[in-house]
Amino acid sequence: MHVHPAPVRGSSVEWPVWVGDVPRPAAAFQPRTQVSKKAKAARGEGRDVVLSGLGGVGKSQLAAALARELRDQERSGEAGLDVLVWVRATSIDQVVSAYAEAADRLQLPGAVPDDEDEAARLFLRWLTATDRRWLVVLDDISDPDWLWEWWPDCGSGRGWVLATTRREDAQFSGGGRALIRIGLYTDSEVRAYLKRRLTDAGQGHLHQPDRAGEIAAELGHLPLALGHAAAYLINKRRTMADYLSLLRDTGSRLGDLLPESADTEGYGRPVTASLLLSLDAVEEADTSHLARPLLHLASLMDPLGHPATAWTTPKALDHLRTARPPQRRWLRKHHPPVTETEVHKALEHLRTYALITQDTDTAPLRMHALVARAVRETIPTGLLSATARAAADALTSLWPRHDHEERELAALLRANVVHLDRLTRPALWQPTIHSCVYRVSGSLTEAGLYRQAVEYDETALRLSSSIHGSDHPDTLTARHNLAASYGAAGRIQDALDLRERVLTDYERVLGPDHPDTLTARHNLAASYGAAGRIQDALDLGERVLTDYERVLGPDHPDTLDARHNLAISYSDAGRIQDALDLRERVLADRERVLGPDHPATLTARHNLAVSYGAAGRIQDALDLRERVLADYERVLGTDHPDTLDARHNLAISYGAAGRIQDALDLGERVLADRERVLGPDHPATLTARHNLAVSYGAAGRIQDVLDLRERVLADRERVMGPDHPATLKARHNLANSYGIAGR
Repeated sequence: MHVHPAPVRGSSVEWPVWVGDVPRPAAAFQPRTQVSKKAKAARGEGRDVVLSGLGGVGKSQLAAALARELRDQERSGEAGLDVLVWVRATSIDQVVSAYAEAADRLQLPGAVPDDEDEAARLFLRWLTATDRRWLVVLDDISDPDWLWEWWPDCGSGRGWVLATTRREDAQFSGGGRALIRIGLYTDSEVRAYLKRRLTDAGQGHLHQPDRAGEIAAELGHLPLALGHAAAYLINKRRTMADYLSLLRDTGSRLGDLLPESADTEGYGRPVTASLLLSLDAVEEADTSHLARPLLHLASLMDPLGHPATAWTTPKALDHLRTARPPQRRWLRKHHPPVTETEVHKALEHLRTYALITQDTDTAPLRMHALVARAVRETIPTGLLSATARAAADALTSLWPRHDHEERELAALLRANVVHLDRLTRPALWQPTIHSCVYRVSGSLTEAGLYRQAVEYDETALRLSSSIHGSDHPDTLTARHNLAASYGAAGRIQDALDLRERVLTDYERVLGPDHPDTLTARHNLAASYGAAGRIQDALDLGERVLTDYERVLGPDHPDTLDARHNLAISYSDAGRIQDALDLRERVLADRERVLGPDHPATLTARHNLAVSYGAAGRIQDALDLRERVLADYERVLGTDHPDTLDARHNLAISYGAAGRIQDALDLGERVLADRERVLGPDHPATLTARHNLAVSYGAAGRIQDVLDLRERVLADRERVMGPDHPATLKARHNLANSYGIAGR
């Protein structure tokens, strides 16, 4: 046994012993109070601490603040540190050299300059046995596999190990260690940092509180980037508004906006290099060579998250097959298939090195906005368009058949398509508009976000006109979609005016008998009906049906739709028997052509029930609506929007048949279902709330009617606007209720 007693006081060792340089405090340093409290609590429990986080979040600065606090405690009357070792732990050589230097400074017996390895081990043994107070800081650990044999043992409890890393390996939270994650600056920390930083530099007039939050959002609340941005503002004397414009310009590069010359804290490398520092290590560990192409795809997604399943879709796998570099020279012309297992392993490497994050296996993947921007700048210019369209293919392939079935997924996909398009425009618009652009429009409408759908479609039309010209088929489709959004948003006249133009354009560009032209004519007839131009709707509807029968045949699904819509016009015109006769034929045709359970057949059955009711055949309407509801529940499920509509209409039939309590009970269920499935503000939910008020009125519950109709009006004014036809109807109904209540 070799015993190496610690040097005693009075020897030639000069106390305290400092090895390595603790980083100086950053300008306007934010103490990150909550994280500091956690670290101190862990130390009080005798546990070492590992601070983990993305590059640039301030791990080293926080570790330095904790080290200085311990080192300087003597000034406040408490015992300070006898030994402090600060070492950059990116390689084993750095750690061994620092430990060997500490052994030399401590004059440990047996430590010789020629054998750093043995000297370092002597130092580790000394730490275990000494009664001196010590701190070892292992900064920026990049590979923990070799580190554990060099991790100090606190031994007598007089020492503490504090480490920083970008990684989140399970090993860091084992062996008595506490892994503490450091996040981004909070909004209050951003404001405090920028105000103090600019004020200390004598440039306080540059601080604009209303712009500080916007700059933070653009930079992803990353402390390192905010430090560079503040230095840029100070050096260039630029206003925050000017800087924001530069940040939002997708043509600007991070190296210009966050230049190395702005590294006033001596971080030692540009922001871009810091953010991607782990990429070399990832690519070394990733034998599939998929890490970089996966990063390219993920960098185009919304920083708030994208579906984790996107990169294992067939479309994504096919793209990755050709995007990854060949592993052998003879494979350059042959691209072996990519497996889901390979993708999962590559993503795991990226998670390990914090280039992407994911809360659970099924949660969305996230990439910090600045990391994504740094990655995008590494995508070769000639590959950006192909990468963008591959990402769009993957997102589109995930879209649910009906948005209501997976509302959260649909919302996530919408956000990512919008973000992808904004970053890569015009990649999704050339040579033709990618289908995902149209999916967003339809998805917004299905979600009841009518105003957002209008704004989106107006932008799409403007872009398509600019890129393709006013007569390009994509532009005509964009104009058609905008007309549909106008109609859904209650802008009846705008929809009608635009549909008249769409029809004229289609007839001129594609000819009078092109299927798209027939569809435009069909939609214009529907707009005439919505605008109250009943005879125009009837005349055009009859022509549309004749055209469809001549061009597509009497049994084509579009012809059946035209027959169905003509029946609606007959009903609107008061031609009850004509509507009933045509709807009976439509139902028979759809049962024969499409089958008894096709959704279009169910709709025809539902509409026939409406005609029975209009013709005074109350019991027939009631019986058929009960069957329709049973069919919808069996075929589409209990929560499909069409099923909810069928349940809603059955409640109306119960009321018409005088079954007031049945109408009331079913109406309350319909409202609860729509609030749960579609959300409390969806237009269909507002309609259910309105109709429940009707049932309350039939039951004599006047105050309930008033309360509900006041809420309906407030909801419709807020959601749909004060001039939407449904809002006007809600205001009219509330006035009637006031009259009934004697007000």
